[in-house]
Amino acid sequence: MAVLDAGVLDRVRRRPEAGGARRAKRPKLGPGKPIPFGIALGPLLLVAAWVLGSATGRLDPETLPAPWTVARTAGDLLADGRLQSNLLTSLQRAVFGLVIGVLVGLVLALVAGLSRLGEALVDGPIQIKRAIPTLALIPLFIVWFGIGEQMKILVIVMSVLIPIYINTHAQLRSVDARYVELAQTVGLSRWEFVRRVALPGSLPGFFTGLRLAVTISWLALVVVEQVNATSGIGYLMTQARTYGQIDVIVVGLVIYGLLGLFGDLAVRLVERRALRWRQTLAD
Repeated sequence: MAVLDAGVLDRVRRRPEAGGARRAKRPKLGPGKPIPFGIALGPLLLVAAWVLGSATGRLDPETLPAPWTVARTAGDLLADGRLQSNLLTSLQRAVFGLVIGVLVGLVLALVAGLSRLGEALVDGPIQIKRAIPTLALIPLFIVWFGIGEQMKILVIVMSVLIPIYINTHAQLRSVDARYVELAQTVGLSRWEFVRRVALPGSLPGFFTGLRLAVTISWLALVVVEQVNATSGIGYLMTQARTYGQIDVIVVGLVIYGLLGLFGDLAVRLVERRALRWRQTLAD
């Protein structure tokens, strides 16, 4: 009986601990821990569905060629050098336009976000430009600048600067007023306030705009490379459309998609390193 009583008492003592352990194992609210290589899961599922549809005959090869056909076409384009040369041209246009657009959008956001006069001068024209699709300006840009590289770069720049400006400006305007008061209390100069408070505070909005800008730069590139271009992935696709080469068109689409995906991934990695101080649900 003594042994039985001791066993019962031991179970009673352990019961609250077990309950506490169960409570400790309750899942947290939020999305949970990041899945390793989770960004590749969705694209891989799309490719798997493409492979399955082509293998079972559900996808008409005249409408959408099979993945192995597209891969063989890409190999042929690599072998004759057309893919590398056109891809290099497209990368140069996209990167050049993206860098200029980001710099212009950032400067305009700082001018409008840190000065009431700057906001009065800058914000109105930016909102007007935001309401006008950049693609609608292409005929005017062709008249002004011709059909050369200058026009193509300008279209990308005008497309990119809007998301950079909008998101960075909004983040600057939402900087906590207590930080401004603290900066005044400790006697920070205007430049020190911008460097230590305004710029770090605007980084989340800037990176959000940068992710949008990277994608938009490729969207703009697709369009401008089909307007009297003589090189680039878009030009390659336009030529393929003329001759009914659907597999070449799909190769171009896959390249655009991969460039957009890897570009967004690169921005997210930089953002994660730059904003280590910020705790979010994604951490």
